[in-house]
Amino acid sequence: AVPRVTVPGEGGNSAMITPPLTQDEQVDVLERLDFVLRNILELRKEVEELRNSLQRLAAEIVGEVRSHLDETQKVARRRRFLFARERSDSTGSSSIYFTASSGATNTDDGESEGGYTTANAESDYDRESERESEEGEDEVSCETVQMVRRDSLDLVNEDETHLVLDSSLEEGLAQLLQQADRLHTGDEQEKREGFQLLLNNKLAYADQKDFLWRLARAHSDMCETAEDADEKRLYAADGKEELEVGLEKWDQSAECHQWYAVLCGQLSEHESIQKRIQTGYIFKEHINKAIELKPEDPTSYYLLGRWCYQVSHLGWLEKMTAASLFEAPPTATVQDALQNFLRVEELSPGFSKAGRVYIAKCYRDLGNNSASVLWMNLASELPVNTKEDAESERELEEMRSV
Repeated sequence: AVPRVTVPGEGGNSAMITPPLTQDEQVDVLERLDFVLRNILELRKEVEELRNSLQRLAAEIVGEVRSHLDETQKVARRRRFLFARERSDSTGSSSIYFTASSGATNTDDGESEGGYTTANAESDYDRESERESEEGEDEVSCETVQMVRRDSLDLVNEDETHLVLDSSLEEGLAQLLQQADRLHTGDEQEKREGFQLLLNNKLAYADQKDFLWRLARAHSDMCETAEDADEKRLYAADGKEELEVGLEKWDQSAECHQWYAVLCGQLSEHESIQKRIQTGYIFKEHINKAIELKPEDPTSYYLLGRWCYQVSHLGWLEKMTAASLFEAPPTATVQDALQNFLRVEELSPGFSKAGRVYIAKCYRDLGNNSASVLWMNLASELPVNTKEDAESERELEEMRSV
């Protein structure tokens, strides 16, 4: 304790003054203040780290809950598809090819009329009970998501929440997209893992353009790998819906237009001739837009080449249908297809085995057999990496045997 001294003042008043501190005492006070300041800074840092951790944890919880909700809804819709399967009136191998998949044609599921009736012969009571159960699950899941989001946002004020979420979410986005791209180029199991990875992070990154078109691409991958026709249709429809929302905000994204076209094509494989032809216009419109926005992307030229080749080989029924329903039916020649496939090779030599096989087919159709043989040999040099490549390998063998 520092002793105080009473000093007389004016009017008989007195004041208490403190003698000045010695040098050692001043040093001691400064050290104590420095110690207090360091503790305050460390405490502030710990509070900030705790706040960030809570926000990341909240985002992960919301993502998991939303993923569970999405999966619950998808399973419910698939279950309803299995009990109410719609018939497709597509005409098989003569249909227009609008997708980037292996080119599998639409075939009848082989069920008899009696089998179809039996599959739908569940009682009204069972259907009503199932529907009530699904609605109950969806309501509980929605309430859980809302509660978690409300609790997480209450942790900090509005401005701090925006800053913390931006920094924490952007931190992992680049790594997530890189992993999604790697899984997209893998086998069927890896494609499924990539789809689930993106689905789990949808709530956190759905407002990011590069995330959304990759999620749509993953839906296309799942459509390609699925065996059941109704499941294929469901994946394609869900992916198309994702990009319909995305294109409202990112109309200048080449990838959004490209994958929207692909998903439209995949969905049209399960629809009528009229719908497939109508989709052909939409497909070409979005592929042309993708080329306009990103003219150095070989994938868009490859897709346009496939479209041109299939349109140039339309069957009689499809030509008549197009002529009767549309003032200007889709038109394209083998030469148009060849130019697009050659452009792919110019931008990315050896882009795909399937692309080189198509160049060989184009030259064969145009009567240039020597060029056709040359490109068949070039196609044989490339490995089989995808389902489409495997299908092209079989086509290549057939072409050699002729």
